[in-house]
Amino acid sequence: MGMESWWSKFISVRSFILLLLNATHCFSPVQSQALGQVDECSALLQFKESFAINKSVSADPLAYPKVSFWKREGDGNRSNCCSWDGVECDEDSGHVVGLNLSSSCLYGSIYSSNTLFRLVHLQRLDLSDNHFNFSQIPSRFGHDLSSLTYLNLSNSLFSGQIPSEISKLSKLSTLDLSFNYQKADDGIPLKLTKANMRSLVQNLTTIKQLHLNWVEMYFTVPDILVNASSLTSLQLGDCELNGEFPVGIFHLPNLEVLDVNGNSNLTGYFPNFNKSNVFKKLNVGATNFSGMLPASMGNLHSLNFLDISWCHFYPLIPSSLGNLTQLNYLVMNSFNDVSKGKIGEFPSFVSNLTQLEFLDLSDNEISGQIPSWLMKLTQLTSLSLDDNNLQGPIPRSLFQLKNLEYLSLSGNNLSGLVEFDQFSKLKKLKGLDLSNNMLSVGITNDLSATLPKLQTLALGFCKLQGPLPIPPQSIRFYDVENNEYTGEISPLFCNFNYLQVLELSNNHLSGMIPKCLGNSSVLKILGLHNNFFNGYIPPICPSKTSLRIVDFSYNQLQGKLPRGVMNCTQLKVLNFANNQMSDIFPSWLGALPELRILILRSNGFHGVIGKPATKHEFPKLHIIDLSNNGFSGMLPSNYLEIWNSMKYVDENRATYYEVDTDVLGGHYYRSDYAMTIRGKGVELKYERIPYHLTLIDLSSNRFEGEIPEGPIGNLRGLVLLNLSNNYLTGHIPSSLGDLAALESLDLSQNQLSGRIPSNLAQLTFLEYFNVSHNHLSGPIPLGEQFDTFQEDSYEGNSGLCGKYLPKKCEDSGSSTRPPPSIVEEDEDSVFQTALGCARSC
Repeated sequence: MGMESWWSKFISVRSFILLLLNATHCFSPVQSQALGQVDECSALLQFKESFAINKSVSADPLAYPKVSFWKREGDGNRSNCCSWDGVECDEDSGHVVGLNLSSSCLYGSIYSSNTLFRLVHLQRLDLSDNHFNFSQIPSRFGHDLSSLTYLNLSNSLFSGQIPSEISKLSKLSTLDLSFNYQKADDGIPLKLTKANMRSLVQNLTTIKQLHLNWVEMYFTVPDILVNASSLTSLQLGDCELNGEFPVGIFHLPNLEVLDVNGNSNLTGYFPNFNKSNVFKKLNVGATNFSGMLPASMGNLHSLNFLDISWCHFYPLIPSSLGNLTQLNYLVMNSFNDVSKGKIGEFPSFVSNLTQLEFLDLSDNEISGQIPSWLMKLTQLTSLSLDDNNLQGPIPRSLFQLKNLEYLSLSGNNLSGLVEFDQFSKLKKLKGLDLSNNMLSVGITNDLSATLPKLQTLALGFCKLQGPLPIPPQSIRFYDVENNEYTGEISPLFCNFNYLQVLELSNNHLSGMIPKCLGNSSVLKILGLHNNFFNGYIPPICPSKTSLRIVDFSYNQLQGKLPRGVMNCTQLKVLNFANNQMSDIFPSWLGALPELRILILRSNGFHGVIGKPATKHEFPKLHIIDLSNNGFSGMLPSNYLEIWNSMKYVDENRATYYEVDTDVLGGHYYRSDYAMTIRGKGVELKYERIPYHLTLIDLSSNRFEGEIPEGPIGNLRGLVLLNLSNNYLTGHIPSSLGDLAALESLDLSQNQLSGRIPSNLAQLTFLEYFNVSHNHLSGPIPLGEQFDTFQEDSYEGNSGLCGKYLPKKCEDSGSSTRPPPSIVEEDEDSVFQTALGCARSC
């Protein structure tokens, strides 16, 4: 499983909670003792009844259902609703003017008929951190609540187009529609048209805080924002913005917060800043900003948050950044365009930033040693220097950073002996990553005494030996892959109530897997790949759990696949390749709604793959590898017909398949999944799986009969198809020519006959083609990719002839060119890159 910087590359729920706390300060209703208007109190009660209470839908750990305490009292004309939790009334009129139901565990949809819109005197409304079931924002917000000055609907899972009527709320000073999208669960985002964005800015003339993070926009930032002189905070993170960012926005006189992070197609540059700028937060991370970092950035004396990570700036860092002495948060990982040079040694300006609490300089090719002056940064709670070229020992001065909670030094060339007891000096340490260095780590078997608060431990590639160290009860993430640990997994690992990631792959562990290990209700990733575990597979998911990835491949496990797996309703990856299992095809896995990758290669699975129970089996399956088993009968055409997720190219904007796990109490660790498959005639090892990768491998079984023409031709998202080494007969279906994304096609070692369809030459992304050892005849196709395939692609077919074969066709015109291509060749296509990141082994 690929490791990344586990706190620099994250989605921070903690940031959202800070926003909530900030919103609470902005929205601090005084509980008036005046009696409310009876019709408005009645409307509130009906509003309450329109929702269910679900404590799991609010992210704030202090969330509670405020409406649970609402009860009607009072006489017929007035009521006591002004004293209800979250309700604010005008002291004179008794009208409800404020409603703060943030983090109130509300679940359900808001429709235009909701009684909320009878509260026409509302001035402040906060419904953030609830779950409104992906309902659309009703246009009545703009029609009926025209007195609103504060509207916060963030992190409440609204979806669809933001209605244009929102721009009629001309009195708004704060509008927050951020984070209405569950990225990890394929949620539906909010969307905003460019015309509606312009209307918002034009009509909301007193707007101070405009927060639209994660709202899909897909347009250039409107120039009209340059005139929004009242703005103090503009947040447009992860909005799919493109084009050039209007430089005039940097000069808005009152702008303190600017956040456009995550807009990878947004270009821009920093202007010259003067001393009148009042910026406190500046975040352009993960954009396409470029150019020089101006020396005038040193004029931003109020700046306490700067993120320029994953950009394309020049590597020259002005020393004037050392003037930013108020900085608490500095993120510069991978900020520069490496083609324009390297940073060199550790940037010295950092030594002046003594108020820093969070520092991330990872992935910058910084060379030399870790400077001892880091000890001056006594406020540091988080330090990430991973994926650089740092050398030498870990300086002892680092252990004097008494406030340090997270330390990542992975992916460097650090050396020397590190006694784990040294970390006991860091009493607050919660996260430690020393993986992928040349360190010799002296570690004790019981870590509870050394690091009692430890939540995250990553020690991959540290040459560690002996039994597995036992972490403290607080552990959430435990990764010691690629070491030389031996012995069995202690049953104590079953007692860790917070453990979300257990990654023990590529060690020498043995024995039976503890039966209780698959019972955890919080474990999301269980990686035991490439060890020596034996015996029967323990129960997995005897009841519903949080498991996303289960990888037991390359062990010596026996028996059947545990039927409890069908309870793993959130499971995305199941890999039992290269074991000694014996079972029939687990058709019951088809009921898993999220399963994307199923690998059962090289076991003793056998029998006929029958018909699916319903037409909705395996709804999200993209990768299935059943190769090198004993399956028999016809190819499973009934399944091929219903694997709908393989019938199109997934347009999800994600690049690689990832799983997010909240392993650091609000900091998400983004976990890649590594996988080995056979394709293009070799073994392909993926450190990260392209999100668009779709493959079927049914090779080396005992399938017979014909390749189903219709079902196979409909799987137009396929990138790899391997049906080799079976007993297939009949013709090669011409419908394979419709698989425009196909890069690898292997039909070798069968009993196929007839001609190779000439329209296969339309497959302009086809890199590997093998039909050897069949009974094919006639001319081989010419043109496009077929001009690159060598004789070994066709050997063992005495009836074939053609330009690249020893046997030439008698009629030279019979080797016809294909019809016009079904796709235009595009050098930047995702299909060409989908397998480009795989490494041939």
